[in-house]
Amino acid sequence: MKGTTHLTIGVAIGSAAAAHYPFTIVNAATYIAVAAFSALSADLDGPSLLSSKAGKLSKWLHGLLLWSGWLLTAVTAYLYISDHYINIPLGIACAALLLLGLVVRSGMIRNALVSSVGAALIYGGLSLGMSWMIGFGVFVAWAPWLKHRGLTHTVWAVIAWGAIAWNLEKQLQLEGIMQIAVAGYLSHLIADTLTPSGVKWLQPLVKKSFKIPFL
Repeated sequence: MKGTTHLTIGVAIGSAAAAHYPFTIVNAATYIAVAAFSALSADLDGPSLLSSKAGKLSKWLHGLLLWSGWLLTAVTAYLYISDHYINIPLGIACAALLLLGLVVRSGMIRNALVSSVGAALIYGGLSLGMSWMIGFGVFVAWAPWLKHRGLTHTVWAVIAWGAIAWNLEKQLQLEGIMQIAVAGYLSHLIADTLTPSGVKWLQPLVKKSFKIPFL
């Protein structure tokens, strides 16, 4: 399943959540960002959003994601240095944009860059006492080195992602974050199950690939 399809499904889930829960611009943006990123996170184990044969539009999107991520990172750093203030939604947006920009790359350098973002998240989580950030950092640092459609495409990863999102929900005090994150992550696995390769939902306990070939 193409990364753009996963992204579209995630945005749809986030939009539905924004319509369901009490609406504010910030809440809606958070729901959409969490759902969209969750729908793509399983593919942190390999490049997927854009292929190596991407055209000019894809290359432009790749640059936009990276530069937007670095810009928001600079803003976040400025706020912290000047006011010792951490804007959590802004920080989430920084990590999401940087990771989405990096996920289109391949090879050792790409893996190391993604893992370095994960290490920074772990450090930030330890410094700020945010357990969700520590868990998120571990996931990000570990995932790039796994085989594609491996452990990130299992029910165990869904459970781990749900635990991270549950702690994020407690931090933000924003109802529905865990459900939205899990729905986004599950949407990725379900969509991949509809492809000829299928998904090994229960590996390493069961190495059988579950599939309902639709595409």
